[in-house]
Amino acid sequence: MEAQVASWDEERAERSVAVLKAVADPSRYRLLWALSERELPVSHLAELIEAHVAATSQHLAKLRSAGLVTSRREGTRIFYQAAGPQVRTLLESAVLASDETVAAGGTEAATPGEAAAVQEQDVPARVTRVRRTAAEH
Repeated sequence: MEAQVASWDEERAERSVAVLKAVADPSRYRLLWALSERELPVSHLAELIEAHVAATSQHLAKLRSAGLVTSRREGTRIFYQAAGPQVRTLLESAVLASDETVAAGGTEAATPGEAAAVQEQDVPARVTRVRRTAAEH
């Protein structure tokens, strides 16, 4: 019985690491953030990350293979969207974890005084700030 549980945990850990590796790129993170808000065509996503359509398609293929995005074809255009609300939760969790790292002095803040501001903010305020920043991109 223990071997079955260990095997199941190992497989689950491998899947989880594959998801984290797929997100572990700034361009893919930005793509996922945009796709967690709405469905978008590849051409618009390429503009968003300031990359060629081919490079954007490669990023999207990695996200799709990790199960983070789905796609549909409409004529010659392909539209992508996040695979579900858990994708946005994953992204927001990463933001909160990074804010906590900054607050704890683990990395430098993007601007002077941001670390102190992060310490004073509550979780919903930090997520709102990140959503607002992402919407500007």
